[in-house]
Amino acid sequence: MPAVGLPAANLPSAQPASGIDVPAIFGKTVADAAPRTRLLPRLPQFRGIMQAAATELDRGIAFVLAPVFMAAGALVYFAAGHEPSAAPLAISAACLGLLVMASRSHPPVNLALAALLLAVVGALAGKAETWRADTRMLGAEVTTQLTGRLVAIEHMAKGRDRLTVSVTRTERPVLRYAPDQVRVSARTVGDDIVPGTEITGLVRLMPPTGPVRPGSYDFSFRSYFDGNGASGFFLRGPVLTANPAAAGLAARMRAMVEGWRAAAAAHIAERIGGAEGEIAAALVVGVRAGIPDDVNEALRRAGIYHIISISGLHMALVAGTIMGLLRGAFALFPGFSSRRPVKKYAAAVAVAGIAAYLFISGAEVAAQRSFIMLAVMLTAVLFDRAALTMRNLAISAIVVIAVSPHEVAGPSFQMSFAATAALVGAYAAWADYRLRRPARTQTDRPLILRGLGRATGAIAGLAMTSLVAGGATAIYAAYHFQQMPSLGLFTNLAAMPIVSTLVMPFAVLGTLAMPFGLDGPFFDVMGMGLSATVAIARWFSERSPIDVVGPVSGLSVTLLTAALVIATVCTTWLRAAAVPLLLAGLLTLPGQAPDLLVSEDGRLVGLDAGDAGMAVNRTRPNAFTTGDWQRAMLAGAIVGPVVAKNAPASVAGLVEQLAGQPNGTQGFVCSERACAARHASGAIIVHAKDPAGASEACGLARVVVIDDATALDPCRSSDVLVVGRRDLAQRGSAAVTFGSRADSNEASNSEAAIGENVAPTVGIEFAIERPYRPWHAQRRYSREARGLAPYSRTRPAAAEGASADSRNDPDQ
Repeated sequence: MPAVGLPAANLPSAQPASGIDVPAIFGKTVADAAPRTRLLPRLPQFRGIMQAAATELDRGIAFVLAPVFMAAGALVYFAAGHEPSAAPLAISAACLGLLVMASRSHPPVNLALAALLLAVVGALAGKAETWRADTRMLGAEVTTQLTGRLVAIEHMAKGRDRLTVSVTRTERPVLRYAPDQVRVSARTVGDDIVPGTEITGLVRLMPPTGPVRPGSYDFSFRSYFDGNGASGFFLRGPVLTANPAAAGLAARMRAMVEGWRAAAAAHIAERIGGAEGEIAAALVVGVRAGIPDDVNEALRRAGIYHIISISGLHMALVAGTIMGLLRGAFALFPGFSSRRPVKKYAAAVAVAGIAAYLFISGAEVAAQRSFIMLAVMLTAVLFDRAALTMRNLAISAIVVIAVSPHEVAGPSFQMSFAATAALVGAYAAWADYRLRRPARTQTDRPLILRGLGRATGAIAGLAMTSLVAGGATAIYAAYHFQQMPSLGLFTNLAAMPIVSTLVMPFAVLGTLAMPFGLDGPFFDVMGMGLSATVAIARWFSERSPIDVVGPVSGLSVTLLTAALVIATVCTTWLRAAAVPLLLAGLLTLPGQAPDLLVSEDGRLVGLDAGDAGMAVNRTRPNAFTTGDWQRAMLAGAIVGPVVAKNAPASVAGLVEQLAGQPNGTQGFVCSERACAARHASGAIIVHAKDPAGASEACGLARVVVIDDATALDPCRSSDVLVVGRRDLAQRGSAAVTFGSRADSNEASNSEAAIGENVAPTVGIEFAIERPYRPWHAQRRYSREARGLAPYSRTRPAAAEGASADSRNDPDQ
């Protein structure tokens, strides 16, 4: 059967030569598997399927699929409703291993058992990482005198500084379960405070928060695996301690690196200046906090924000620049180059170069993953193997999953490997097509036409690269962020040549010249490239239509992921199986949009107000939270509350004021005690500040939210959904849905209908499941989760407005 797909240079032959044994996969020669199987009828179509499957196995698809099953196992572990025990996982892995060895004479069964074994191994890797992290998380908000060693400092665009502190001790009060490391912000930090110094100050610490809505990004999960047990801000200080404790060798080395990174970031930002200088610092040393918010938003809307985070693109450009410079230098010595494997020399130096880049950039998880991927591919060059192959990508994925399996659950891992797999598969298909197409007759063409043809080919190649990578990552961007840049293809076509030719190459040259003080001209050119890139991003951002797509179902992501795997991994006609999966994924794409969202602190409520947007009960809601809620509800605007000076004191009076407005078209009506609003279905929502207000709402509202942790359910009726602050503290933010959308057309607008439970059904989903996973276990210790009133100690006036709303701020 003729080979289809990947070029023969990267793959073993589908049919072995006479007298040569095909290597056995899981103990059995696969070429003999199809004729001997008894699992399927011996019909021609089934024989064709088995022959194609045997061909795929001969080409090594089993190894390429290994990280897919490992990733699936890790995802199942992290998504489990309770913490799996290690013993059953280990026993299952051992038993499956024995079964795999015993079933070597039955290839189909052997392969199925091996896939299950890999999934269990992935789950075990997740369990091991959870044990290894073992981050001590703060249980409740507290104000304390904190002393610790400064690990890193970032200067943010808002004028504040963000500090990562390794905690040495706490005083007044002494925390019994103090976190080992915290991230806190400060208004001002003295010049004498640098990484490695011991500092002290009065801080307000808060536990890591959960998702701002069910299914959204979990900050506790990230904090747990990053080792940060709390976040907060300085109320006083920080200042250097009078008698600092001696630091260990590891702490001194880390402080030296962080100090160099901070100095390099300041130097680069000062040399280039403006937002471009902050972006340059992010690209060279990984310090991103100083980039202005408007520039970040422009890059996101334009679809090129990926250039900010150090990833595979940057590693590849650094490696390519180093290899290009070295091979160009070797070309100056033709005698030496003709006798030596200079390509291998360049690849070895490139590996060292990207390792140094990883080191100076802060070694974030995304950069580590990209380094592993590039290092595997460059190592393949050292052994005379093709670099861009699915096998090398599989090796990279296996290493990443083994080292940091929690990354599998995040958008960075998913988008990175999806884009790389799609590009490798597309490149292989194109290379195979070029080998098979008839050779063109060579004719002499004018130089201008030849140059125009090459330029057109380069533009077409860049367009296809952006299209393939963008198409592969679109579903993950939509699922995690509810956004898809509509003009991202055109922005990448305009900006990526600048990044590839001006920004990153001159960033490498400037970094190499920095120790000698000769970096200025190189960073100037880099700044020019970044200025053009930012200008392009702003231009496309201003002209981009609304890019919000709303919630995407998990089933759709699963189906589309399976389609992507089959389309990129298979090399025979079996890749056609991706088509029905693709269609099924597209048909199941829309997810369930919530009608009502409640924040985990019980203070903020967002209601779907139809064409008017999203109604909220606070005049100054947290921007990060409301932005996420707007995308989930597909709401275009925020409808603030109406706070009347002569508002009625009773909840019944507030509900009466809703009688004159059409269903769901207006926002909340608020008094000092409560807020009330009406959904398009006719359901009344009341947000009460105390149990008395909640009791009044029992006979009037369909949903009652109580901003009081001491309050119990005052309604005790199945017709009224009561969401208390204690429930939210224990189980996180909540999403509420009201029956069927079709019922909204039958809802009465009359005054008599106000207060009736018009919505036929009410469903609620919390963000946190119980029993708690390790990254949520700290929730049970907060005062609110225990039904206690807030601590009565008076806060300093300077920090009064920065407490709760700063918890979900990405800059905190």
